[in-house]
Amino acid sequence: MSKIEKVVLAYSGGLDTSIILKWIKNTYDCEVITLTADLGQGEELDGIEEKALKTGASKAFIEDLREEFARDFIFPCFRASAVYEGRYLLGTSIARPLISKRLVEIAEREGAQAVAHGATGKGNDQVRFELAAMGMNPKLQTIAPWREWDLESRSDLVKFAEENDIPVPTTRKKPWSMDANLLHVSFEGGELEDPWNAPSPDSYRLCSPIEKAPDEPEIITIDFEQGNPVAINGTSYSPAALVQKLNELGGKHGIGRVDMVENRFVGMKSRGVYETPGGTIMHVAHRDLEGLCMDREMMHLRDSLIPKYAEMVYYGYWYAPERIALQEMIDKSQEKITGTVRVKLYKGNAIPEGRKSPYSLYRSDLATFEKDDVYNQKDAEGFIKLVGLRLKGHTAEAGSNWLGGNKED
Repeated sequence: MSKIEKVVLAYSGGLDTSIILKWIKNTYDCEVITLTADLGQGEELDGIEEKALKTGASKAFIEDLREEFARDFIFPCFRASAVYEGRYLLGTSIARPLISKRLVEIAEREGAQAVAHGATGKGNDQVRFELAAMGMNPKLQTIAPWREWDLESRSDLVKFAEENDIPVPTTRKKPWSMDANLLHVSFEGGELEDPWNAPSPDSYRLCSPIEKAPDEPEIITIDFEQGNPVAINGTSYSPAALVQKLNELGGKHGIGRVDMVENRFVGMKSRGVYETPGGTIMHVAHRDLEGLCMDREMMHLRDSLIPKYAEMVYYGYWYAPERIALQEMIDKSQEKITGTVRVKLYKGNAIPEGRKSPYSLYRSDLATFEKDDVYNQKDAEGFIKLVGLRLKGHTAEAGSNWLGGNKED
């Protein structure tokens, strides 16, 4: 490994990354530059630059990446209808490649030899950060202090902070760890490590508990253009503003909260609680519009690839050639996913009630149960005979045992 003289660190300003900043500086005897990415996490960023510089950073970048996050990361993922293990809308996973992208860009611009992150050695984030960096600039080294240092407990961290004049927050320790961004908020660890424990009432941040959601439904419309949401109730929004508006609407009605046990990439099972109100509404409305506008075989092919695409995002392969190639196919399928969906929001549910599109493939004259002049029902007889031909062959070959029973049965 070449000598590390300059490192770019993903920095939140909290206790852990403040300690990491100082630890890297002391351990590697190098210059540390920090990047604080505003992805819509809602945390106060005032004073972050001053804190980073005071802790030892040579430079501190604070960047508003909300629009890029929504436009270039959230929306492509939702065009793919990506859901990990059938439930998780990938809110944390999809944020990591953007942070990594900016780390690499700043490292290249500043002449750094390495990037650094605060992910632990047990989680998925370490993989996501490092695979993304490898995919963009394999020459950069990665420093992962949680895999290197001998600080093994919160007491060790507090002691290190005190010895290095790093302010230790005195706020009440939450019974879980939390990660938030524009798309979602997640809760893991602490009380949630027992899958039988109910989440603390304090863990509700974006979503109202169902019991406290309004008793009256709310009807909204969402306009889509080529698979991307562009307007709510006829009012156009930027990508980030649209996600934020849907978060407000969905959160009020308790929509988008998921409590699940999932399979981490590193091999263990993990319990997480996720709140994705706006994303849930987007996902439901988008799938509904596809039902109107997308060709059957195209949809079935795309749907067969959803688990693979979701795995790529979850595992950290956003910049891998297979994800990029698959995105091109998915985006081709979205060219005519343009139209409007009417959705009812009520007690944790987003329920499509109507949809329309200039590219609709629905024909009422074909689908009607009334008399029509375009479909000859007798044609179905030949169709059924042809598609059932192979079943007749199996039945003839197996005789009366084709269901596994005895002839006497």
